[in-house]
Amino acid sequence: MSTSADKLASEIKDLPDAEKLRLVDAILADLDKPDPEIDRIWAEEARKRWASYKAGHIPTVSYEEVMAKYRR
Repeated sequence: MSTSADKLASEIKDLPDAEKLRLVDAILADLDKPDPEIDRIWAEEARKRWASYKAGHIPTVSYEEVMAKYRR
């Protein structure tokens, strides 16, 4: 006997693309749970980068330089 996921996958094949996208969005939203530990790590990294920038330890690049690189 098929699993529930197999049954759903079979039913999804018959749906219009717009409905499939709605399902994908719902699944991704359900899976996207905040992780306090990851948030803490990124917040600390952001503080370190900001402090390095303010202290002049990180070289900056102008908007024009960045855009010129990608216009090539």
